[in-house]
Amino acid sequence: MELVYTGKTKNVYRLENGNYLLQFKDDVTGANGVFDPGSNTIGLTIEGAGRAGLSLTKYFFEILQSQGIPTHYIEADLDKATMTVKPATVFGKGLEVICRFRAVGSFYRRYGDYVEEGQPLDAFVEVTLKDDAREDPPISEDALDMLNILSKQEYQVLKELTRKIAGIIKAELAKKDIELYDIKFEFGRIAGEIVVIDEISGGNMRAFKDGQHIQPLDLARLVLN
Repeated sequence: MELVYTGKTKNVYRLENGNYLLQFKDDVTGANGVFDPGSNTIGLTIEGAGRAGLSLTKYFFEILQSQGIPTHYIEADLDKATMTVKPATVFGKGLEVICRFRAVGSFYRRYGDYVEEGQPLDAFVEVTLKDDAREDPPISEDALDMLNILSKQEYQVLKELTRKIAGIIKAELAKKDIELYDIKFEFGRIAGEIVVIDEISGGNMRAFKDGQHIQPLDLARLVLN
C-alpha cells in the first residue's frame, strides 16, 4: 500500500490490486474553529469526525448505487475509518460541483445585492476549480469546454447527475426533519463514465434542523440512529 496523496480531510493510498484506499481524518474545513464546507483550510479537529463522515458516505453511496447512480465506492471499514474505491480520473486538476437549495455561504457573499440570506434556490448548480491558491474560482460551462476540462455534453451529464443525487440526499435528510441547504460533490471518469467520487458526508454539506446548523458529527448521529 502506497501513500499517494495527503489531503485536508483524508489520505489516499494505492493498493496493489489497482484500487485505492481512503483514510478518513478527524479534521474538518473551516476557519477560526468554525466549520465551513466551502473553506479551503482546516478549521478544527473533531474527535470521531472521520468515522462519522465515513459512516454517512457509506450510507449515501449505498443508497445511490441501489438507485443506479454510478459511484467509485466498493466497500468501507468503519472500525478503521477507511473506504476502498475504484480508480477514477478527475476532470482537469479536479472540480467541485455544488448544488444549492438556499442562498448561503459563498453564493450569498457574491450575490448579496440580489438575494436575501437563506432565500430558497431551485437546486442551483455551479462548478468551481479545485485550486486553493485561487480560492476555488467558479467556472462556466463555456470555459470548461474551451479549456478542454469538460465538454458541453459532459457538463449536462454532470449537472443532471448533481441535481439527481442532491435530490436523493435532500429527501433522505427530510425523513429526519433535516433541511439540506447546499452540498458539494466531486466527480470523475471510470471507463469513460462520469461517476460521483470522494465522499458524501456532513463535511461537504450544510444541513439545518429547527433552524439550527448541524455539525458533521451530529448529522451522522441524527441520520444513522
